[in-house]
Amino acid sequence: MVKLIHTLADHGDDVNCCAFSSSLLATCSLDKTIRLYSLSDFTEVAYSPLKFHTYAVHCCCFSPSGQTLASCSTDGTTVLWSTQNGQTLAVMAQPSGSPVRVCRFSPDSTCLVSGAADGTVILWNAQSYKLHRCGSVEDGSLVACAFSPDGNLFVTGSSCGDLTVWDDKMRCLHNEKAHDLGMTCCDFSSQPVSDGEQGLQCFRLASCGQDCQTKIWVVSFSHILGFKLKYKSVLSGHSAPVLTCAFSHNGQMLVSGSVDKSVIVYDINTENILHTLTQHTRYVTTCAFAPNILLLATGSMDKTVNIWQFDLETLGQARSTEGQLKQFAEDWSEDDVSTWLCAQDLKDLVGVFKMNNIDGRELLNLTKESLADDLKIDGYSYEKEAMENWISKKRRTSPMTNLVLPSAVLTPNRTLKMAINRWLETHQK
Repeated sequence: MVKLIHTLADHGDDVNCCAFSSSLLATCSLDKTIRLYSLSDFTEVAYSPLKFHTYAVHCCCFSPSGQTLASCSTDGTTVLWSTQNGQTLAVMAQPSGSPVRVCRFSPDSTCLVSGAADGTVILWNAQSYKLHRCGSVEDGSLVACAFSPDGNLFVTGSSCGDLTVWDDKMRCLHNEKAHDLGMTCCDFSSQPVSDGEQGLQCFRLASCGQDCQTKIWVVSFSHILGFKLKYKSVLSGHSAPVLTCAFSHNGQMLVSGSVDKSVIVYDINTENILHTLTQHTRYVTTCAFAPNILLLATGSMDKTVNIWQFDLETLGQARSTEGQLKQFAEDWSEDDVSTWLCAQDLKDLVGVFKMNNIDGRELLNLTKESLADDLKIDGYSYEKEAMENWISKKRRTSPMTNLVLPSAVLTPNRTLKMAINRWLETHQK
C-alpha cells in the first residue's frame, strides 16, 4: 500500500526536480527558487527558499554526504549550496553560457557533472569548484545524467534520444539511439546484478523518453574486460511521454512519471506494476525515493510535490527479503530513525530515541524486552511488574527523579506498545 501523507504547494510555477538527502527534501521550479524541507515534519527550513538563479531552475541534487546541494539553471550556471545554512559555496558557469539542464554528483562526491542545452558536458572538481574535463554530444540538448554506483562511468541522455556512456576520464565509451523521440531521464540501480560473466560488475540502468517507454538496460564495465551495454526490456503502463524515472534505494522498485499525469511503481524483478498513483492534475515531471526510508516524492507542472509513504507489504511485493530490509535500515543515522518514527505516526517517540542514541544498527538490535525495559518513553516508562513491586514497598516517589508521584495508578503506555508491535512485525517475521 502507498499512502499520500503530505502535499507541498509552495512553488509559484512548475516543479522541475526533487531530491532527497537523509534528512532533507529539495525541490526546484520554473519560479527560479530551490526549497528545502525537513523530513521529520516536512516543514520548510529557516533559510529556504534559496535564491540566486535569474531564470528557471531545472535540476537539483545532493552530494552523497548530504552536506552540499547543487542546482542548475537556464541562466547557464550550476550553483553549490551548503545544506547547513543555505549559503552559496560556488557558482560554476558553463563555459559556453548555454542553459544547464542537468547536474549530478559522483558517488564519492569528488566530481559534479553538468549537462547543457548545447550538448556540452562538464566534469567539475567538486572540491576546488574548477573545471576538470569537458566533452560534448553531436546532437541535441543534454537532459539526463546518472553515475554508476561504483563511479567508474556515467551516462548522459539527449533530447535527440541518444544515450552516451562516458568513463571517469570523460572518454566516450558508447553511444546509441535509446529513445526515438528523445530521452528525458535515466537512473542507475544501486544494487549489482549478475549477467553470468565473471569479472564484470553489472548494474541496471533505466531510461525513459518521449516515445512513452521506460527501458531497462544492464551495464557492465571493468578496466580489464571493458564496457558492455545490454538492452533488457521495456516497462509498459504509461500512455504518454515518460518524463522521469528513479530506482528505490534498495534497487527493488522503479518509479516513473508521465505526461499522462500518473506515477507508476514497478517491481523491478518481475517488472509488474505495484501501484499507479493519480493524484497530480498535470504532467508529472520528477520523482525521487528517499535514501533510507520508505518515502517517495513526486513533482508536477501542477506546482505541487506529493510525499508518499510505502508500507512493508509493498517491499514484500517487491521481493525484498528480511536480510535486505535489515540492510536497508542498518545504515540509518539517528536522524533517519527519527524520520522513520514520524512517518509511522510515532513522532512522540523521537525525543526518547534520540536521548538513547538509537541509530539504524541499534534499532535492529532492539528486542521486545529492551524496548520495554530500557527506553523511557513519554516522560518515563517502566516495566509494569517492576513498577508494581516498587509501589508495593510503599514507595511513592519516581524511580528516576525521586519526586513524589501524584498518583499510584499505573497508566498503560499504548504508544510504546504500538512501537513494539510495529517493530516486531517489521523485523521478527
